[in-house]
Amino acid sequence: MKKIAGLFLLCFLSQQVFAQSNHQSIIDSLKQAISTGNNDTATVLSMVELADQYKFSNVDSALFYGQKAFVVSRKLKFYEGEYKSLFILGYALSMTGNSTRALELELKALRITEKYNFTIGRGQILNRLGIIYRSAGDFSSSLFYHKKSLQLFNSSRNYNMAVPAEVYLGMTYRALNVLDSALFYSLRADKKIKQYGDSTMSCPNLITLGRIQLVKGNVQPALNYFQQALSDGYLIDQYFFTSIANIEIAEIYQQAGQRDSIIYYAQRALDDAQKNGSGLSIAEVSIFLSSLHEKSNLELALRYHKMAVAALKKTNKLDNLNAIKNLMAFDEEERQFEMATTKASYQNKVRQYALITGLGIFLLIAFFLYRNNKQKQNANALLHHEKEEVNTQKLKAEEALSELKSTQAQLIQSEKMASLGELTAGIAHEIQNPLNFVNNFSEVSNELIDEMNEELDKGDINEAKVIADDIKQNLEKINYHGKRADAIVKGMLQHSRSSVGKYEPTDINALADEYLRLAYHGLRAKDKSFNATLNTDFDESIGKINIIAQDMGRVILNLITNAFYAVKDKQMQIAEGYEPTVSVSTKKINDVVEISVRDNGNGIPQKVLDKIFQPFFTTKPTGQGTGLGLSLSYDIVKAHGGELKVKTTENEGTEFIIELPVNKNES
Repeated sequence: MKKIAGLFLLCFLSQQVFAQSNHQSIIDSLKQAISTGNNDTATVLSMVELADQYKFSNVDSALFYGQKAFVVSRKLKFYEGEYKSLFILGYALSMTGNSTRALELELKALRITEKYNFTIGRGQILNRLGIIYRSAGDFSSSLFYHKKSLQLFNSSRNYNMAVPAEVYLGMTYRALNVLDSALFYSLRADKKIKQYGDSTMSCPNLITLGRIQLVKGNVQPALNYFQQALSDGYLIDQYFFTSIANIEIAEIYQQAGQRDSIIYYAQRALDDAQKNGSGLSIAEVSIFLSSLHEKSNLELALRYHKMAVAALKKTNKLDNLNAIKNLMAFDEEERQFEMATTKASYQNKVRQYALITGLGIFLLIAFFLYRNNKQKQNANALLHHEKEEVNTQKLKAEEALSELKSTQAQLIQSEKMASLGELTAGIAHEIQNPLNFVNNFSEVSNELIDEMNEELDKGDINEAKVIADDIKQNLEKINYHGKRADAIVKGMLQHSRSSVGKYEPTDINALADEYLRLAYHGLRAKDKSFNATLNTDFDESIGKINIIAQDMGRVILNLITNAFYAVKDKQMQIAEGYEPTVSVSTKKINDVVEISVRDNGNGIPQKVLDKIFQPFFTTKPTGQGTGLGLSLSYDIVKAHGGELKVKTTENEGTEFIIELPVNKNES
């Protein structure tokens, strides 16, 4: 049996080596085509295809060739290449965890496909938007975009292009634990993948099918799906997905207690994650390996833990030098293009005004020469021309205003998504505790039932009744913690629903305390090494005040998140002797309630203090802030009839104070 297994493994590895060799030959031929090309449209498409080939195996190379394709497309006014390069750049950035920048580029690509009617490209970008929203936890938006993509491809009879949408719908429904819908779309996608031979979607779809079987308790079918996912993924170097499949198999063997198999597949998962270059994947697998070795080999466990921390730092701070250079080059090209466009527009206006001036001189000469016969005609012509010019300028102003409003809406949405990301990890921490209690008491109750049956078989009724009483107590505990988890979920839904501007009596102390804990747990989920002292001092005499809870919660969350950012930044600068501290307090003074958020960070420099409430102003590094948080917070507090104030001392800390009237009524 061992010989047969070895022979099977040898055949599988031979297939894998052949497929990887074929994949490398494709890359080599594309590089050859680019090196011998003339920077024409064919070269652009080769660059895009090369970036696509690298997106799962080498993210830096994908960013490099995607950016080059975009630059050439802009110069050639090749709109197909422009949207395709933006699409693949967004794809690669999302693989690094930079969802905000990925969303920005995909929206730009979507506008190009809509403007020039690129149906297939539009469908593909809708799918990417769905993936980005799913990674942010917005499953309703994810389902919306995937269904929109599926409808677009089906209506245009591009049935093979509809396969990815069905794969992603299966993933999203599986994440929502709607297993019937997840299984429906995944099985239908599997059938079409085999029908159309779409090898790129096979591995992720098989992973979804395996996960569905795991939830249903069907371990062996799940293992079969994950093994097939590995086989299909390695054929085309899909290291991002093969890393996921390997860790799923490792977790199955962990449940079975087969340590050698656990280590083997976990190490394969880490190797694949490192080949792909995704910091999040490397961190996830490293944490798994660290926990696996923490009891048997503390030194090895620590090494994997450090690897996870390094991977997360690389992702969060964009420490990857190649990626930074590529993105800087991309931004510089964007800036140069905008400058060139502005310069060309200015030169056109100069020529236009020169033409108008020359025409005016000509008309003036004609006026003196033919004033007796042409006076009325020339005056009417001049008036008509000026009217057209006014209309043209009016249309340009309206278009500029429309674009400005659109950009503002997108940035505000980015700020809201950033707030959602801060809450997600905290919510997960809050709900995990009651779920752990439910699982533990359920397992104990199951064992007690077996003991009760044994006592009944022996005829010992009294002992069986004692065990039954224990089971009843466990069920009561399960019910209590289940209701606790339900209350947490309902509370989160209450705070996350869209604001309709309705004022409601709200416990401001509970609201501030809740967002303090969620923000802290959210930051700890991103950086386990970070710790801070949390101080609270709530005035219990305040009671409930009339506010829009969801809006005011966003203000408090923004101020607390900024405070954590400040103390973390100072902690990175001061190695020893510094204890990060964030304090939140409330107090009632006459008819005004004050909410204070204070930190002991570096403070705000006086030279920028007057600018902090201005829209789009931020002191954070590029890509880590929109500059809208404090501006929106200021507007929300003003709308409540209150004031948002700041007190700061450099190198000592900052305090933001929200002042709200107690008897504010809805307007």
